[in-house]
Amino acid sequence: MHKILVLGAGLSSGALVSYLLDHAGKGKWKVRLADISEEMAGQKIMGHPAGETVKLDAGDEDHLAYEVHNADLVISMLPARMHPRVARQCVRYGRHLITASYVSPELRELDEEARKKNVLLLNEVGVDPGIDHMSAMYLLERLRKQGAEITAFESNTGGLVAPKHDNNPWNYKFTWNPRNVVLAGQGGAQFLHNGMYKYIPYHKIFRRYERIYVLDLGEFEAYPNRDSLKYQNAYGLQNVETMFRGTIRRPGFCKAWDILVQTGMTDDSYIMHQSDKLTYREYTNSFLAWSPTMNVEDKLAEYTGIDKDSETMYKIRWLGLFSNERVGLRDATPAQILQNLLEKRWKLDPDDKDMIVMQHQIEYKTEGKKKKILSSLVYTGKDAKNTAMSVTVGLPVAIAARLIMEGKISLRGVQIPIHPEIYIPVLQELSEHGIHFIEEEGIPPEQSY
Repeated sequence: MHKILVLGAGLSSGALVSYLLDHAGKGKWKVRLADISEEMAGQKIMGHPAGETVKLDAGDEDHLAYEVHNADLVISMLPARMHPRVARQCVRYGRHLITASYVSPELRELDEEARKKNVLLLNEVGVDPGIDHMSAMYLLERLRKQGAEITAFESNTGGLVAPKHDNNPWNYKFTWNPRNVVLAGQGGAQFLHNGMYKYIPYHKIFRRYERIYVLDLGEFEAYPNRDSLKYQNAYGLQNVETMFRGTIRRPGFCKAWDILVQTGMTDDSYIMHQSDKLTYREYTNSFLAWSPTMNVEDKLAEYTGIDKDSETMYKIRWLGLFSNERVGLRDATPAQILQNLLEKRWKLDPDDKDMIVMQHQIEYKTEGKKKKILSSLVYTGKDAKNTAMSVTVGLPVAIAARLIMEGKISLRGVQIPIHPEIYIPVLQELSEHGIHFIEEEGIPPEQSY
């Protein structure tokens, strides 16, 4: 009996573990779910005869090594910073690894050794990154086979709250790791636009968004996401004039979030003195200049240049940043204090549904004509537990795991899912689960205005 070791029983592991257990009989494997909380792991296994749990602190190298050595395939759903540690053990014992996270420089260094050990380290197999890579490659390769010359590529993805459950002025609720949302953009962004390289520092990220329209859902904002340029070679887009990857939010979000960035509330580099004794009003005031006459609201409006009666200021007030509620977090950074507040305000209610929105915009030339195609995905979750985010992250990982266990993926070394032997079967099966794209012809560039 083969064994699949899953590290991490968090939000994104539900659909993943369910899929693996459902296919355990046919695949003749066991699923061993390891987490710091064995109780949480047990809630995912639900007594399934093909499943088992183990309490594991991923920082315990000896225990981690033991678990990896006794598995045939390892799936890490741990925080991204822990993947290199897991990957080293996988290479050491000749075990394949799957993650949904970006390939880090530290992990990339294992490529040569992994190939020598006949090991596959497959990363970026979630939703973004993941489904975005696979769907983009499928569409790009289809266009190339038709003789098209790709001139521009844009891809945007967002995890949002479904319209019927969108009941706060930010039009946003947490569907993923809140810390990642609070710290988003802090590495800056770079992309290619109309033949010009663009390098956007963190303090300008949320001012450099563009507007897009997705199917019948209306207007969205898309701000630049990390380094778009590193995917030019991977996608075979060395000669395009535009290469952009962005994150989707509803209109008004970026302008309001930029206020929090400009004041310093998203800074995670220092501890605030006696933070547990602060009120949120005092927290906000701590970033603003002293004034004998102006209140906190007026100072924030003046400092950031917004109207105190604007929609943006309404969003800030709604969060409770001017309230006398105690922060209650000791030795916390500004970002941690902000996150603590947002987790209360942006929490999914039990009956809420989230949605994943993704869109590729590709401009190309064929037979001397300029054309544009839009390929859009909208997928809605079932409830606050079975979210669209958890399904679209977990299912691609699970399908890739099955393909590896069945010997259908021959790739080795550090890889992302840009190869047909991965993306074709994964996309086909995702479609069977209702995760599919709708294509539309866009307005050719010369006709846009």
